[in-house]
Amino acid sequence: MHDHRRLGRELDLFDTDPLMGAGLPYWLPDGAVVRHTLEEYIRDAERRAGYRHVYSPVLGKRELYEISGHWDHYGDDMFPPMDVGAEQVLLRPGLCPHHALIYRSRSRSYRELPFRMAELGGMYRSELSGVLGGLTRVRAITLNDAHIFCTLEQAVEEARAALELIGRAYADLGIRAARHRLSLPGEGGKYVADPELWRRATALLREVLDGSGVPYEAAEGEAAFYGPKIDVQITDPAGREATLSTVQIDFHQPERFDLHYIGPDGAKHRPVMVHRSIIGSVERAVAHLLEEHGGAFPPWLAPVQLAVLPVGDEQYDAAHALAGRARELGLRAEVSGPEQGTLAARIRAGRLVPYQAVIGGREAAAGLAAPRLRDGTRPDALPGAELLRRIGDGVAARGTELWDPS
Repeated sequence: MHDHRRLGRELDLFDTDPLMGAGLPYWLPDGAVVRHTLEEYIRDAERRAGYRHVYSPVLGKRELYEISGHWDHYGDDMFPPMDVGAEQVLLRPGLCPHHALIYRSRSRSYRELPFRMAELGGMYRSELSGVLGGLTRVRAITLNDAHIFCTLEQAVEEARAALELIGRAYADLGIRAARHRLSLPGEGGKYVADPELWRRATALLREVLDGSGVPYEAAEGEAAFYGPKIDVQITDPAGREATLSTVQIDFHQPERFDLHYIGPDGAKHRPVMVHRSIIGSVERAVAHLLEEHGGAFPPWLAPVQLAVLPVGDEQYDAAHALAGRARELGLRAEVSGPEQGTLAARIRAGRLVPYQAVIGGREAAAGLAAPRLRDGTRPDALPGAELLRRIGDGVAARGTELWDPS
C-alpha cells in the first residue's frame, strides 16, 4: 500500500521543517517539476476550453469576506484578521470573492457570456495540528479554481462541460473517480438560509448529472455554504474517501456582490456563477497521483523522463550527447554513470523513470541506444534520434501509455 508521505520523501519531492510550521510543506526540485508540469497542463487545458487566466492577491479586507458570506459561514476555518492601520485584512479562504470583484470591475454584455475566469492561486485554512498530514491536509493551498459567469440558460451546459473537462484530465493523469456525489445542505447555521436558492441550484445540478449519464449519490451536509455541488470523489489505498474535483452552481454570490450584465433588451440581468475545479488543490492532486501510481508518474509528468546509462567511462561522451539532445527537445533527461554503481544497480535505482537508454561499446560505436521501459519492456536498440522521437511522441500525447510499438 502506497503512502504519499513516504514516497514524497523517498523520491525527494517535498518535505517539511518545524521552523516553517505544520501543514506548510516545501517542494524540492523534482517535486517542483511535477507541480509545475501539472499546473501547465491545467492552464493549457483551460485555455483550450476558452478560459482566461487572472492573478489575484491572497489577502483581502475583512469586509470582502463579510459580503461573500465567508466570515459568517466559514469563519472558523479562516486565520484571524491582521490589523493594518485602520483596516483588518485576512488570508483568503477561497478565490471566488476576488473573481467576483474582477468580473464586476468592468461593464459586461450578454455577448461576452459565458465569461470563463481561471486561476491557480493560493488560499489558506486554519486547520488544527491534529488533522494535518503530508500534502492532503495543509494550511497553505494552491487551488485550481475557475468561475464561469453566464446566463441562466447557459448554466447547465457550462457545468456539464466542466464535468467533461474533469473526466478528460483524469484520463490523462491516470486517476479513477470512485464516485460522483451531489452534495446538499444539512441542518444548522452553516448554510445560507434561502430555500429557493437551494432548490434552483440543486435542480440544475441534477440536470447536469442526469444529462451526463454519470451515476451519482446525494449526500446531505456536504454542500458549500452558498450552494450545492457535484463532488468527484477519490479513495486512497486505505479506502479513505476525499473530494478532488468540484462543480458548483451559485446564485448567492452574484446577488451579494450585485453582479450583472447588460442583456439584449438593454436592461441589467443577474448572471449565474458556476464554480469548478479540475484537480482541486495541487497538493492533494500530487498526493493522490503518488499513491495511485506508486511514484511511477505518467511519462509526461515524471520529474525525470529519460535516464541515460553509459556502461563504462568510455561511453560518457555518447551518453551526455544523447541527454543533451533530449533536453533540447524538451525532455527531462539525466545521465546515470558508473560512479553511481553497477549497471544493474543503476537500472534498479531508476525503476520509476519511464525510459532508460543503455549505451555500451557497440551502441556508442554505431550511434545507437538500447531502450529499457519502466514496465520491463526492452525494445531493440535504436538510433539516438529515433529513440528520442519515440519518447517525445509518447510524452507529447500526455497519456499514461509508455510506448507505441508501431
